[in-house]
Amino acid sequence: MYRVYGMATSGNCYKVQLALEQLGTPYLWEEVDIMTGITRQPAYLARNPNGRVPLLEHHPGHFLAESNAILCYVADGTPFWPDERLLKAEVLQWMFFEQYSHEPYVAVARFICKFLPADHPRRAELPKVRERAHEALAVMERHLGQNRYFVGNEYSIADIALYAYTHAAEEGGVALAGYPATTAWIERVEAQPRFVPMVPMP
Repeated sequence: MYRVYGMATSGNCYKVQLALEQLGTPYLWEEVDIMTGITRQPAYLARNPNGRVPLLEHHPGHFLAESNAILCYVADGTPFWPDERLLKAEVLQWMFFEQYSHEPYVAVARFICKFLPADHPRRAELPKVRERAHEALAVMERHLGQNRYFVGNEYSIADIALYAYTHAAEEGGVALAGYPATTAWIERVEAQPRFVPMVPMP
């Protein structure tokens, strides 16, 4: 059985949880509070030298890091990760977009607002981060204006990857009101079988 080391309020960790739940794959969840510094301790670094969550223990003593790599692994051989060569590449295209053009802004705005104190110097980053977040959402909106899902009009791990932080964008002060196609897609994701919501912020 898989063991997932993750922080329930993290969108990157939630991706893995959502995929496993929707695939009906048994797993054990081990909560890891990254704010305590535990992921920088030798015992954790021996499992993941990058010191981050999520981390998947796929076989005893064998680990896989990086949320989107984990999604590809757990969804292999399922409809969430298509077999056809081009469709597979298109899923990766959107997952790379998520990590390079989306997560660094949508997720970072949320992190600054929800995890850092009001007087933290990183608050000064928010205007630029939110601007770039809206640029990413505009890309999604254009695509979703013509497509029900991101690849082949079928639900896939590309949707799971992008849903995780998009649906929580307003927690970082990134309003979704101007993105009707994206908000309709969020509703479609939430209507998928075995959908589970992300643990709310305290």
